[in-house]
Amino acid sequence: MISDISHQTRTPVANLQLYAGLLEEQPLPPQAEACVGAIRTQAEKLQSLIEALVKTSRLETGILTLHPEPGEIGPVVERAVSQYAPKASEKKISLTVKNTRGNGVFDPKWTEEALCNLLDNAVKYTPPDGSVIVEVREYEMFSAIQVTDTGPGIPEEEQAEIFGRFYRSPSAWQAEGVGIGLYLTRQIASGQGGYVKVKSEPGGGSTFSLYFPGQDRSRAPSGA
Repeated sequence: MISDISHQTRTPVANLQLYAGLLEEQPLPPQAEACVGAIRTQAEKLQSLIEALVKTSRLETGILTLHPEPGEIGPVVERAVSQYAPKASEKKISLTVKNTRGNGVFDPKWTEEALCNLLDNAVKYTPPDGSVIVEVREYEMFSAIQVTDTGPGIPEEEQAEIFGRFYRSPSAWQAEGVGIGLYLTRQIASGQGGYVKVKSEPGGGSTFSLYFPGQDRSRAPSGA
């Protein structure tokens, strides 16, 4: 059903974006410019939602499967960080990579997708002049990519809920997003024998850690 909806909405959404772009090229009064900008933003949001739903549905139903394989983590981190460097710079956020050296057993494409979701949230919720740090860590039996931000933090009672589908914190209702990124990240992590966890407190920023097995293990321990 989701695939059918995606197929049927692809053309209307593309047309909305096309016509919004054409209108932006025309001389318009300020109020009309604002309306056109809002149309483009909402069309892009709708497209992102549909894409996320399709990815999640295909992972859940087994249509798409993960293919973990031994490899270096660095290239995945570098590709993901390069996508969010412009957005971080625009907000005057320091996006730093402390370490990319490490190995693990993971699906490069989907791990990059999961890391991008973590970076998107970090940059989105970190205020201007804040910082986001990405670091690869290797442990005895598993590896992890950690994303630490200086955002507002997450109350303890919400930390288990944020990985639920469509969950939005009451304090973040004005922020962009549809509440599916962390859910998709959790699905990707579990699909390759790992998991994702958060360490945070209000006013103290957050650290999200994406765990996956080390090269000598087929599954990361749940108590790490």
